[in-house]
Amino acid sequence: MNLHQFRFVQEAVRRNLNLTETAKALFTSQPGISKAILELEEELGVDIFARHGKRLRRVTEPGQEVLKSVEIIMREVANLKRIGEQFSKQDAGTLSIATTHTQARYFLPGPIAQLRKRFPKVQVVLHQGMPEQVARMLLDDVAEIGLATEALSNYEDLVTLPCYEWQHVMVVPPDHPLATVERLTLEQLAAEPLVLYHATVSGRSRIDQAFARARLKPTLALEAIDSDVIKTYVRLGMGVGIVAETAVREDPPGGDLVSRPVGHLFGSNVTRVAFKRGAYLRQFVYAFAEQLSDRLSTALVQRAMAGEGSDYNL
Repeated sequence: MNLHQFRFVQEAVRRNLNLTETAKALFTSQPGISKAILELEEELGVDIFARHGKRLRRVTEPGQEVLKSVEIIMREVANLKRIGEQFSKQDAGTLSIATTHTQARYFLPGPIAQLRKRFPKVQVVLHQGMPEQVARMLLDDVAEIGLATEALSNYEDLVTLPCYEWQHVMVVPPDHPLATVERLTLEQLAAEPLVLYHATVSGRSRIDQAFARARLKPTLALEAIDSDVIKTYVRLGMGVGIVAETAVREDPPGGDLVSRPVGHLFGSNVTRVAFKRGAYLRQFVYAFAEQLSDRLSTALVQRAMAGEGSDYNL
């Protein structure tokens, strides 16, 4: 029984039991993986996988229990590596952050600059994606800390904490009829072609729910995952844009876009910070979390990671 066997089993499940893809991902041979898994099954005395010929078809009931133990073992192995890094290089290392485009562009530059000033030897790696991809990167140990508005609190293997609250704003060119309306209505927005975030990004679900409750069916002109892309197409006259308020804070007064608050229509959204449950967090990870929000502290994160109330609300 060894770590290579555990890694092969774990990756085979991640690759939907496709051993060819598993071998590619682990830079090894398919026969070698098959042999290692069979040897592990023989040693345990149970079948981890049900097979049809040489193909893996499904995870067996005892295999499900084996996978739970393998997940714990591999997580602790990763923790051991982090502990070694922590105590051999207290102020150095790599901080991997998984986040959405909007957070990376508008919210994170300040906290990352503060971290680099405090820990100049720390290298920061940003992984950008949809909220579901952010969650998956945390679960797969690609990133240590995640930041997104949607999806993170839906995973029981993630510990999530509120970071900050925000609302949507409407953006239009200055000559648009809605540019001078101080308090917009859903009916006014539904009458216009809309340029929105993709359905899984930045509080989009609240927008859809608000129109559904009002029994309105707005015309969707364009979906995008990036606030700057939405603003670009609004400038071209594609339609009325709805973006996170952080996306317009840097816009100069009297520019080529006018923004109006629509929080009264769609409510508030909460961007959350997430960590993989049970992971070992290094000193500068706690420091970075504290820089993200005055609501976060090392003590709070430690309590959450220990299971003492892991899903705080604003």
